[in-house]
Amino acid sequence: MEAPAEIRVVRCGGSRITFRKAVFTLDSKFLLCPSGDAIKVFSSSTEECVHVLQGHANLVTGIVLNPSNHLQVYSCSLDGTVKLWDFTDGILIKTYVVGPSIFSIHVSKKHDGVVFLVVPMASNKSQEVYQLVALHLPRSPGQEVEAKEMSAVICDISPLPRAISFGREGEYIASAKGVQLSVYFFRKQKEYRFSLKATDKKGAKNSFPCVSCHPEDDCIATGHADGKIRLWRNFNQKKEYTYSTEQWHHSAVAALTFSPQGTKLLSGGTESVLVQWHYGAVTKKDFLPRLGSAIEHISVSPDGALYCTSHRDNKVIVIQSSLKVSAIIQGLVTGDDVQTELLIDPRTKALVLNGKPGHLQFYSLHRDKQLYNLDIVQQEYIHESGLRQYGVMQAAFDSDGAWLATVEERAEEDGGVDVSLKLWAFSDAAHSFQLNTTIYMPHEGHICSMCFRDGGETTTLVTTGRDGHFKAWVLAEDTDTQGTADCKPLSRQRWYCLWQTPSDPPPVPFVPTPGISSHWSCEFVGDYHLLTPSACCFSADGSLLAVSFREVVTVWRPGTWELLATFSQPPGDIRDLCFGRLGCSKFLLGTTTEGVLCCWNLLTCSVEWSTALDVILLQSDPLSDNMAAFSAAAGSTDLFVFKPSEPRPLYSQKAVSSGVVRRAVFAPHQEALQSCEESAQWLNRSRLYFLSDNMDLMTFSIKSEEDRILASSKQLVVDDSVALTPFCLLLGKHRQAQRNEQDPLCEQVAARTQLPQRSTAVRELLHTPAHVLPPASHLCTMFVNSLLVSKPGVRGAQESEEEDMESEKEEEMGESEEEMESRDAAGRPAIQNEAADGTASLSKGQERELRQIRKADFSWVSAALDC
Repeated sequence: MEAPAEIRVVRCGGSRITFRKAVFTLDSKFLLCPSGDAIKVFSSSTEECVHVLQGHANLVTGIVLNPSNHLQVYSCSLDGTVKLWDFTDGILIKTYVVGPSIFSIHVSKKHDGVVFLVVPMASNKSQEVYQLVALHLPRSPGQEVEAKEMSAVICDISPLPRAISFGREGEYIASAKGVQLSVYFFRKQKEYRFSLKATDKKGAKNSFPCVSCHPEDDCIATGHADGKIRLWRNFNQKKEYTYSTEQWHHSAVAALTFSPQGTKLLSGGTESVLVQWHYGAVTKKDFLPRLGSAIEHISVSPDGALYCTSHRDNKVIVIQSSLKVSAIIQGLVTGDDVQTELLIDPRTKALVLNGKPGHLQFYSLHRDKQLYNLDIVQQEYIHESGLRQYGVMQAAFDSDGAWLATVEERAEEDGGVDVSLKLWAFSDAAHSFQLNTTIYMPHEGHICSMCFRDGGETTTLVTTGRDGHFKAWVLAEDTDTQGTADCKPLSRQRWYCLWQTPSDPPPVPFVPTPGISSHWSCEFVGDYHLLTPSACCFSADGSLLAVSFREVVTVWRPGTWELLATFSQPPGDIRDLCFGRLGCSKFLLGTTTEGVLCCWNLLTCSVEWSTALDVILLQSDPLSDNMAAFSAAAGSTDLFVFKPSEPRPLYSQKAVSSGVVRRAVFAPHQEALQSCEESAQWLNRSRLYFLSDNMDLMTFSIKSEEDRILASSKQLVVDDSVALTPFCLLLGKHRQAQRNEQDPLCEQVAARTQLPQRSTAVRELLHTPAHVLPPASHLCTMFVNSLLVSKPGVRGAQESEEEDMESEKEEEMGESEEEMESRDAAGRPAIQNEAADGTASLSKGQERELRQIRKADFSWVSAALDC
């Protein structure tokens, strides 16, 4: 079944924000970073993503501010277009179609209406040779126009933006490639080239990784592969040029830039140290060390008050000119250092994988933001090639997210490996994982796989190793702390003795964390015919354990560790094992290295079905009975989604990614989708994520979900003249409520309406940084009143009670007046009796009305008669 047009493979965020140099806006309030095929606009103070400029069809390779309008920005991409944006509103203004792929973009105030692009040379298609061209932007009213008027400036240059720089307000442009420096003067229309030897007598490398021109003086700074920085002068002619050499970096200078005033020169490299050189006194230097990762790019704000460093671990740091860190924007860390599988934290629903060296990163897929890093190795990482350092190789969560197991390894000089298994318990007080037990060398060699048992009386972890054994680890509690560590598993009656005296070492060395009463111990060690185990997995209910030994699959019963059955599927070793879920829990699936996907029926202990398919990755959906199989074919990867109960796929798509997909995971939706098409129903509860060969995080998108996200985003749209802030939205609702109170009819209608269960304004208000909100005392009353629901009839009851109280007071006053009148008329009883006989008695209501009439002022009647 081929993929319908409704499902698309899209980049879901997490792209590199350090692929190119970040750009400050003129007021330094925002920071623009290329991120995949989009541009992210971050607040330089709050670190929040304000806008995402989307419109390019391929990788964005550069961004520059428009010299004619500081509220606009140019961007270029490999799709062959240059786009002009209004980054304050996130609006695409114009698209210039150039044609060839564009690798970088540069502008100068002196060259109005012209942008400089780096494109491949058309005459050298077999080799990657690039040239710098000047593109004249046409002044056309259309939103998409063709721009073909280009003229070559410099040929055979580097495509990297850091190797090109304008000097002296656009009088000349410098470019570096290899060991050659090229300088082109626009007024003379002449180019000078200066070369260095590849290596000198001391073995130093003289290649040019980066170049930067002084904004006012005729000085060019070049960074070199040996860590030196050269300052070139007198380069406006060929023979009498000079340069001076300075050095602090011990390896290549990766980034180099002057401040806008030219008083400072900033450099950085693999040392993770920002070096600030004082121009004119280069012997005086300032340092900002321990930035966490190698520096790749350096940016400076137009006023020189802020610096920005882009790092190899996909991190952007905003630094004040006094060399104090102001903000840190951390993206998803991917690359060759990713060794663990893609995991989903059951508590936060965050994506978990390798982060910076020795850490695990917890990344929110819904917010496209890193939550935190967990230090696993707990050792300082030294950024130097050739050093043998610990790395996190595997990780696994239990079903509740209460326990995390990690494996860290370090290669030894003798060819061996140092392995540690660590168990981490989640702490509600610290809102993070804390180390519980460290087990040194749990296996004699590498750990192949591990998994937790879902359900059961005791939390169990199973690991398989290259030593030919699989081991079951259980959570146990300490009963003696004086050297003898007799332990019993929690909720069990059996006892497992680790060691008896302090002088006897334990069979498996472990270190429980001080202050913790429970730790992990080995309950069972199993093997099968001296074969090496590879994959392992538990069934959904935890009643069965499957462990593969070469081409044999063994099924065990946890607790008693009895071997129940064996399955053999030659040829080829078993690569992956996976139990079915929900209605397909009776099936066990396995893939082999010889390109066979097999399904066994556990009730009949026979093969249910098998197919010839080279599955490189098999994943099961924890919320349904669906499974996803990635298959390698002709330089790309195909996807098949199916149920184990039938071999017919529910969904298939060819070439979902170029290259090989090695890691994938199902993540639950925040809200279940309602897809009508049968081929898209497998995405209703969960979403499938995978890492492409280029380490881009990809996923599958449904058109109905995109429409829902677009509709929800439109709910925040207000009048264009009003600033779009959560406080503005909440204040607007409060003012509307005040206007409704003035109108009785509107008040009755509002009383019958209910408040929305999910307020977008309130949600955005809670996610807004506190320092940009008004005082809490100003918001508290308005916020609480907006949550109150008025009850019909309550005000009417209160008004009737007030009227009764007033009538009672009037009656008391009336009675007192009647008593006074009766006293005054005591001498005229005959007249009173006669009047009483001739007049009918009045009710209390009529008496109240009569008293009100007596109190009324009728002087206006006499005034009218006089007229």
